[in-house]
Amino acid sequence: MKTTTALAFLSLAFSCATIACADTFGSGANTFDIEFVSIGNHGNAADTTGIPNPAGSVADPYRIGKFEISEQMIAKANALGGLGITKDTRGPDKPATSVSWNEAARFVNWLNTSTGSTPAYKFALQPGEGGYSSNANIQLWDPSDLGYNANNLYRNSLARYFLPSVDEWYKAAYYNPASGIYYDYPTGSDSAPTPVASGTAAGTAVYNGQAGPADITLAGGLSPYGTMGQGGNVWEWEETDFDLVNGPDSSSARGVRGGVWSGDSSRLSSSDRNGDSPASGSSSIGFRVASIPEPTTTCLGALGMVAVLWWRRRRS
Repeated sequence: MKTTTALAFLSLAFSCATIACADTFGSGANTFDIEFVSIGNHGNAADTTGIPNPAGSVADPYRIGKFEISEQMIAKANALGGLGITKDTRGPDKPATSVSWNEAARFVNWLNTSTGSTPAYKFALQPGEGGYSSNANIQLWDPSDLGYNANNLYRNSLARYFLPSVDEWYKAAYYNPASGIYYDYPTGSDSAPTPVASGTAAGTAVYNGQAGPADITLAGGLSPYGTMGQGGNVWEWEETDFDLVNGPDSSSARGVRGGVWSGDSSRLSSSDRNGDSPASGSSSIGFRVASIPEPTTTCLGALGMVAVLWWRRRRS
């Protein structure tokens, strides 16, 4: 009986690990959630048909935001952290655009420090210090820094939240964990998705001359892992340099990909990748956040509720 119960609970835990779970940030009126999906199948083979080639192989499990970061998330972080991040003002649930890579990194650092974790990116000045600029370039982590990673001079290895690397972004968008194959489009298909202005129907995306970006939760069909809007809506920043080096110059262009509401289907494909300056704040570029695969209060609460219901059913 104990063995059966343990196995059942482990099965429930596995199920929770494969669904989206939310992390909570901020306080009071400035509280917000970021919903993450788990990206497992670590050590998967790389894709050799897209750009860059190879791409998509990730050694460790991680999580990535189900949705793009919204305007209201930036506004609430600004209010609590004094970040001074600029953004467009299309609506609170629209993707936050005109946010530079440097500002996105500031937002990610606040996610870390406000929850007791290590900043992902190294800046010379912090909010409130004289000469502070939210759009200043990062510095590279060096061997004397705790959390230094010689394979990625941008990201501190102790950080909980970070911008997705080129491979982390690519895998979440194009890889099918059930079959182990990569698709051409981030809707689980080798055919271009149906263009829509808004919605959540499978096989759809916001592109092909739409009037503007949809709300982050209405940005088309899901990828096989369950992410939304990795094709269309707005371009998204990668952590990785456009030239794939991540140093020694921290002002070099960063990768952007995923297409945009006004672009054609080729921009959504695994064969399209572009770059922009980390100080650029384009009205067509947004971002999403990635994380280490750590259980969250929301996820554990959902697991606990399912376990209670299972136990009651067994007793009845």
